[in-house]
Amino acid sequence: MRGFLASPSGVLPFTLRSIGAACAAVLALAPAPPAFGSVPASGSGGAVPGSTRSLPLVPLSREGDPGAAPEQGLRRTGVGRFALLGVVWDDPGTELRGRVRVRTRSAATGKWTGWQDVEAHADHGADPGTAERSSRRVRGATAPLWVGSSDGVEVRVRAEQTGGRGGRSTLPSGLRLELVDPGRDAGQAPAAGAPAGEPPRTALDTEAAIAASGANADVAAYGTTAIPELDRPATERELTRLQGPARGKPYIGARPKIVTRRGWGADESLRERGFVYTKKIKAAFVHHTASGNKYTCAQAPSVIRGIYRYHVKSMGWRDIGYNFLVDKCGTLYEGRAGGVAKPVLGAHTMGFNTDSMGVAVIGSHGTTQPPGAAVTAVARLAAWKLGLHGADPRAKTYLTSGGGNLYPKGKKVRLHVMSGHRDGYATECPGKRLYAKLGTLRTSAARYQGR
Repeated sequence: MRGFLASPSGVLPFTLRSIGAACAAVLALAPAPPAFGSVPASGSGGAVPGSTRSLPLVPLSREGDPGAAPEQGLRRTGVGRFALLGVVWDDPGTELRGRVRVRTRSAATGKWTGWQDVEAHADHGADPGTAERSSRRVRGATAPLWVGSSDGVEVRVRAEQTGGRGGRSTLPSGLRLELVDPGRDAGQAPAAGAPAGEPPRTALDTEAAIAASGANADVAAYGTTAIPELDRPATERELTRLQGPARGKPYIGARPKIVTRRGWGADESLRERGFVYTKKIKAAFVHHTASGNKYTCAQAPSVIRGIYRYHVKSMGWRDIGYNFLVDKCGTLYEGRAGGVAKPVLGAHTMGFNTDSMGVAVIGSHGTTQPPGAAVTAVARLAAWKLGLHGADPRAKTYLTSGGGNLYPKGKKVRLHVMSGHRDGYATECPGKRLYAKLGTLRTSAARYQGR
């Protein structure tokens, strides 16, 4: 793996600009960060918002049909509130060959939804052989599904039938249902049973939170919840400040507004300490989260907190896998910590995380068209981020595979600078409808760069 790990304070010097001194100053002088997305603590010692409940699945009896495909599941009510769910299993190298269906009970109305499918393959991940991939905590998993505020669930996981009479797949061992409460946004009422009179506590005044905010010190003031957009001239001046005078005309898109991790309420105590960087950004991979489209733009921060918690607590990754996310209204969000202007190593395209970035549109876009605002936001982000590294969104580049199900480790692969997840890994991501927009994305991003 190419890259380097930051120091315990969370920041290392970087070729664009040394920010070690800035972060030291932040740690020494910065006032306590303001609360954002806080919830009343349910315990002492700086409790943090959100929770994950993990429930083992059990075999479902199928009397009188000994040749039926294996099936596991459960039905529970009174499990506490959750808004996102997924199914995990022990071995991340084992595929779940089958169908996962769920229905949930609304916490507001008490009514059950109809059955809906969960995408059985979460095809994102760190490259094979890396510390993040080989951690004993890493599990196989479905994609997460956003279900809204719920307090009851029923899930069924059934192995697929295979060719031949009586042929069937087996299910992975250790199947568990993960129920994720992403926590509440500022202004929401506390959960029932929260201690009366206890002041709100957050995870935004920790060393990890200070380091995450400090990683953006080269482009934004400490503690900001949103990095403001710039026009083209201001972006070009910033590029000169970060990298020095350019030899020729700089091709870079105006920096778009980006909601920071502090802005969407990331609990920095969940992720691993420090940051990992790759050398540069040669390509951008476009994804969808496959988490469903039944969310409002106001709920997007909660969806991201849910995905973040699912990636870290349920799947065992060091942080959320994507470098950036965008909601259906076109709002851009910082993903994996380490600084939006830096080449942070993600876990979005197994085999091709090195020298690339990953941006995910929140939603499922196999049969649903991606909103125009989201497509525009991806193009604007790519124009800026690729422009920082002199990459033309219309061009092709070579990346070396770290190993995956399309290309063996070590193979040099020629890919579009703006590619879909499926170009580097055998998957449906980013969905048929979003994948069809890649040509438009390349053209638009190049135009934003002034090409």
